Amino acid sequence: MFIQTEMTPNPATMKFLPGRAVVESGTANFTSPEEAARSPLALRLFELDGVAGVFLGNDFITVTKLSDQDWQVMKPMVLSAIMEHFTSGDAVMVEAGESTHADAEDDEISAQIKELIDTRVRPAVAQDGRDIIF
Repeated sequence: MFIQTEMTPNPATMKFLPGRAVVESGTANFTSPEEAARSPLALRLFELDGVAGVFLGNDFITVTKLSDQDWQVMKPMVLSAIMEHFTSGDAVMVEAGESTHADAEDDEISAQIKELIDTRVRPAVAQDGRDIIF
């Protein structure tokens, strides 16, 4: 398994691309092991010393480190944890936890705002390895 990495504009955050789907739909953001209870992958990453946050996207994993940690030390450990997770066959998420929104109730202004977010804001935020959740 080959996992690509990308630096983000935030030096404390690195993006990991495993070359396969991570979450089927939506995204998941975890800032503590307690929040990560529904994701075996995120829990595995939080077991590593220095992990401050985990963000799961459709085809990527973003890890944020504590400021006193060095990516030269952490990157191999993160890569190993991701590889172990995917080769083990464990699920990335254990419960759906998806919320649904009634798009039929959106008025024209709300639709325009959502379009602007999707076409302009979301791509800019994605460059930092994140996504907008509403």
